Amino acid sequence: MHGFRYLLACVLLFAGLAGNAAAQASVTSESTAPRIGVVTMGPGEIFWERFGHDAIVVDEVPVEHGASSEAISYNFGFFDMGEPGFVEKFVRGRMQYMLVALPLAEDMQYYRDVGRGARIQWLALPPAQARQLAIDLAENAKPENARYGYDYYTDNCATRVRDALDRAFDGQLKRQLDSRSSGDTYRSESVRLASPALWMWLGFDIALGPYADRPLTRWEQAFLPRTLAEDLREATGADGTPVVLSEQVLLPQRQAAEPASQARLLMPWLLLGLAFAILIVACARRAPRALAACASLFWLLCGCLGLVLALSWAFTEHRALWANRNLMLVNPLCLLLLPGGFALLRGRMPTARFELLLKVVVAIAALACVPLWLQAFPQRNGPWIALLLPIHAAFAWAWANARRTPA
Repeated sequence: MHGFRYLLACVLLFAGLAGNAAAQASVTSESTAPRIGVVTMGPGEIFWERFGHDAIVVDEVPVEHGASSEAISYNFGFFDMGEPGFVEKFVRGRMQYMLVALPLAEDMQYYRDVGRGARIQWLALPPAQARQLAIDLAENAKPENARYGYDYYTDNCATRVRDALDRAFDGQLKRQLDSRSSGDTYRSESVRLASPALWMWLGFDIALGPYADRPLTRWEQAFLPRTLAEDLREATGADGTPVVLSEQVLLPQRQAAEPASQARLLMPWLLLGLAFAILIVACARRAPRALAACASLFWLLCGCLGLVLALSWAFTEHRALWANRNLMLVNPLCLLLLPGGFALLRGRMPTARFELLLKVVVAIAALACVPLWLQAFPQRNGPWIALLLPIHAAFAWAWANARRTPA
């Protein structure tokens, strides 16, 4: 009996010691788990900075307020313009970006210098997930693992942050964001953010094909850093608690903030196109050579732009540019009109073949109206049709009428 009591006492003692050890291990694990944050930077002036930026912050020695001096920024937005074949890779849609780990203070220095704001969101990650995320990021940042194939919309510096966080939260982010949509598209967001630079705004709008006009889920729209930051504020973990514990402003935004969304009106484009058409018709008899110079410049611009769009579709991996129906408006066939334009500049009447080609260009431009009613693969290029179709038609009418008018 005494032996049994002695054995029971030993078992209870060992159980107590094991429980204390487990509790101590749990405390130690929680105390050594890093704090995880997402830092979101505002837009800049350079064209690749217009959409903002973000990075994941791992703070191994968190302090009571803010980040410690040892906090590391894992930034997926680095590229090397000096690497062999950089320009070719950029043109063909095969760019390589890389993940770089650097002290947060060092990463923020550039944004401080140029006046781009930064705001950090500290996340409510359980200790085990926080530690695993830190391990995964450190492994990913090794030179042999750091590079990835960049896609402007589906695999960029913000989507890499989004995907890493989703894995850490066991898929909770995607489950919550993939079923929601604000109705925005790649086109609407690209045009909005590029709008401060006219050339960039027009370039995005005419170059993007139907791929860019599909309404995005909030998960897809998180290719934008600010959108991801907004959705993190509303997201919850598996237990229903908020994903974001706290937010902190690191740097004020001294550059212009992101532009707000604006309605895309058709009428101004149509009025401009009709105004150009009326001017072309008015100049047909009064200043035929000046009109020929303007027409040649217009055809050269349309033809070259159309050639770029066609080659982008055929030979690059820029999916957002494929199957672009603006090819009907900026038609490469316009380049074949240039000999006729040069003849008109010299005061000579071009051949009948020139007139026929003019009519073909107009007919193809008119056909661009037909796909506007497609629901499966829509392309919102109504403004470009409203602008360019009247101009093509006016040039065709001007020289067809000139051939019928006796000298």
